[in-house]
Amino acid sequence: TSAIDDIHRTTLVSDDAEHSMEGKRIVEKLATLKHELQHDRQLTPLLDDGEQDIARYNSELEALGSPTWFNVPWLYAECYLYRRINTFFSMSKTWKNYDVFGRQKLSTFKSSRPAVLELAAKYKQIVLRLESESSAEASGSQEDVEEAKKLLFIEICEICLWGNATDLSLLTSLTYEDIQKLQGSEARKSSENNILVNDLPSAYQALANSRVAAGGGDNERAVEIILDNAGFELFVDLILAGYLLSTGLATTVILHPKSIPWFVSDVIPTDFASLLSALADPQAFYSTPSEEDTLAGRTPPPLSDREIDDLSFLYDQWREFHIDGKLVIRANRFWTEAESYWKLPEMLLEDLRKSELVIFKGDQNYRKLTGDLMWPSTTPFPTAIGPLGPGSGVRTLALRICKADVIVGLPEGTDEKLREQGGGDGGNGDAREWAWSGKWAVVQFFDGKS
Repeated sequence: TSAIDDIHRTTLVSDDAEHSMEGKRIVEKLATLKHELQHDRQLTPLLDDGEQDIARYNSELEALGSPTWFNVPWLYAECYLYRRINTFFSMSKTWKNYDVFGRQKLSTFKSSRPAVLELAAKYKQIVLRLESESSAEASGSQEDVEEAKKLLFIEICEICLWGNATDLSLLTSLTYEDIQKLQGSEARKSSENNILVNDLPSAYQALANSRVAAGGGDNERAVEIILDNAGFELFVDLILAGYLLSTGLATTVILHPKSIPWFVSDVIPTDFASLLSALADPQAFYSTPSEEDTLAGRTPPPLSDREIDDLSFLYDQWREFHIDGKLVIRANRFWTEAESYWKLPEMLLEDLRKSELVIFKGDQNYRKLTGDLMWPSTTPFPTAIGPLGPGSGVRTLALRICKADVIVGLPEGTDEKLREQGGGDGGNGDAREWAWSGKWAVVQFFDGKS
């Protein structure tokens, strides 16, 4: 419904007759898809838009026996939904590169202003402190410096974790105030006890050991981040990337966005341009009333000189990293297929092996890592990630807020305790309802290089 509304609003202001006509046809296709879903119709083969993944989608659909919407594996159905929506645009003439979710993503990022300003100021202080470390090291406090780096790494990663709380594909009716409550330091502090497994110290140690083994030099040490949401979460992911590069924990950070608009809020390449454009002129971006501001009668206050300076600091650093080839954006069509990561293509897997750490963000990446299977909750994480487990040559770190049943690596009795606290099956058989709300999280690491 939101997609239909977005296309309708866009065609209203279009002065291109062909663009408007194609927009109306896309609205009709979206309405048909919505009707099929609501009335449990059969999923139909995807139309061929020239991409190789279409054949794999249709082959899997055939193997599933032409299922209906209410009787099909959830992971396949979700991926199929967004891939089918994409064909409406990819097979058009004037809408090929249109992001039907772009308006929502940018609006949510604007609503994240308080958390963005808080983190920008904090990050600038961190980097300036790192630049003055030489005097601290000279005074014999190297252990203190390393401990500080470790604690900052853990905190920034936890901010990356909870940035996922504003996933637009699951939270479709967040208000301006709701978004602000989900972000910021107080919200993060209150959520620390809800991380059921936290392997961040081990992940940091692996990176620190690699830096020492390389002699702290410029030998290639890459960290790859398989991204999740755009907007505030992407902003925090870039802060993590900047921190890794500034501390020498990595010499290159490779960011993996999706190739097509995906699960409403997932990052696509153009979201980088939108975010950097906002930071290039933050006063214009944050002081101009949005449609929501206008409807609510709000006038955003102007940014202070200090706030502008903090955001400009970030923009300048990220831009320089990108120009120097230290911050790389690398899309791969596999990330928008319905396959689990047990079926990673060998070429992609080989690329991941070359990196010091691969960070998988968010719930869907976690589900794909574990095959989206009904594992016992105490199943070891290395077992559940299959080909990325023992002997894989890949160091895997999953940052995941729980929004679906699948969960592994929990201590004995944790699942049962959470069910007793009111997150039981609620009449849904084996459903693990405590894992649906986004209240709980896991941070799980496995060193496939050891």
